[in-house]
Amino acid sequence: MADVHLNIAGRSYDVHCADGQEEQLRQLAAMVDEKARGMTGSTEVRQLLFAALMLADEASEARGKVEKAEPESDSLRAAVALAESRAAAAQDELKAAQLREKRALHDAKVAAQREESALAELEKLRQGAPVAPPAPAGRHDRALMQIADRIEALASTVEQMA
Repeated sequence: MADVHLNIAGRSYDVHCADGQEEQLRQLAAMVDEKARGMTGSTEVRQLLFAALMLADEASEARGKVEKAEPESDSLRAAVALAESRAAAAQDELKAAQLREKRALHDAKVAAQREESALAELEKLRQGAPVAPPAPAGRHDRALMQIADRIEALASTVEQMA
């Protein structure tokens, strides 16, 4: 415990406080002394009473301001959280739209290639050139090719028999 010597309203006081709190206690005593010296024509006790009442009033006003500010800060926190949530949802939607756009672009390129191939085949037909059947597409390419080869072999056998 530390001992602190204070002067308030012209009177000396020796007070004990926790170690490290001496300067804080001196500052508080200076505030009380300032309020008490502002009261003229009263006894020391009355000066201290009114100083204490004025300081209590200031503390009460400060608490009221803090209590008014707390709901506003809660509202602001809620608004910020909502805005952050909406921003995250918008980012997710943007990523999904970009993915859809990328897929659509790919599908358009594939369709353009098919159209180009079909136009080339059509041009060959117009010119009277024999057209080779298109290569099968997909996972079963090999099996389809084998079936096509067997059909051709059977067709050749049937032609030879006739």
